[in-house]
Amino acid sequence: MTGTTGIYEKLGIRPVINAWGVATELGGWTLSRKVERAMDEANHASVDMQELLQKSGEYIAELLGAEMAMVTAGGAAAQALSIAACMAGTDPDRIARLPDTMGMNNEVVIQKRNRYMFDRCFTLTGARLVEAGDEAGTTRQDLEAAIGPNTAAVVYYIQPPFDDAILSLEETVAVARSRGVTTIADACSQIFPLEYFRSNAQSADLVTFGAKYMGAPHSAGFVCGKKELIDAVSAHSFVSFHYDDGRAVGRAMKVDRHEIVAVVTAVEDWFTMDHSARIQEYEARFSIIGEAVSGIDGVSTNRIETGHYVPYVMVITVDETVVGSDAPQIKRKLDSGDPRIWVGADDTSLQVVVNTLIEGEADIVAERLRQVLTGDS
Repeated sequence: MTGTTGIYEKLGIRPVINAWGVATELGGWTLSRKVERAMDEANHASVDMQELLQKSGEYIAELLGAEMAMVTAGGAAAQALSIAACMAGTDPDRIARLPDTMGMNNEVVIQKRNRYMFDRCFTLTGARLVEAGDEAGTTRQDLEAAIGPNTAAVVYYIQPPFDDAILSLEETVAVARSRGVTTIADACSQIFPLEYFRSNAQSADLVTFGAKYMGAPHSAGFVCGKKELIDAVSAHSFVSFHYDDGRAVGRAMKVDRHEIVAVVTAVEDWFTMDHSARIQEYEARFSIIGEAVSGIDGVSTNRIETGHYVPYVMVITVDETVVGSDAPQIKRKLDSGDPRIWVGADDTSLQVVVNTLIEGEADIVAERLRQVLTGDS
């Protein structure tokens, strides 16, 4: 296995080669060298955190064409703080009451078919979700009917493939604004191509992102949008807690100076790197793995487009009657082997990603897959 693993050995932990993805279960992606250097530089001096949040937000917003931005403790914190801002604004008494939202507009409208695993994060500061439409879809009339006197915001999850049975983001924003309601879009990992990244950042009143997808720490994200709303988000932040007599609910969502500098560096790097070279490197890794398993009886490969900042995932379909093991069993063998490797799996296939591999690991994954699929292990 590549890299230094001494600390894991000291703790009795077997490191994992990550061919699964930018996963919380694996502690995120590997930091880029530029981000590592920026964090090391930040480590040598303390700063005024209010000033750092302000200046970093201005810098990120300029890159994205937004009015303002703020670094948060991941995309989930960006969601939670955005809703807090919509419910309590900058009112000190309301800020102090969260997550008790009695007497506040505390309903967050989301289209039924647009619901997803992380919409729970919109409720962490005291809001509750209200569904618009049903499993068949959402019409304009459905969304208008769901917006009421207690609506704090309408939220939308940006994730292709887009669903024609619900209102588009543009339609959702238009309906919400016609009712005087803030729209929050979760763009999460929708950061490539670059113009798509910028258009997403400008698409709603507030837009949340996970900075981990650009090489920042897994624990960091940001929200961008209208300056007035970002100012309200800031009023609920971990730093504000120390200036408002301990009111801000965001105290539990702290980031340090190293992470903030890392996000600035990662976003800047994302806009200046050679993405053609990045994707070409992925192609080379896919080729190494594909060639290693090509021609094995009972095994076939296919690359599926993801509509993501990583364009493809490799799907390795396994015929259990020929190979002798099904995909979940092969996944377990890879996990229990040396080195330990994580891939995705369903009943009939393995899913392999390559963007999370570091130098030399594609060859290791390729060889271990060949060994396990042929029984030579």
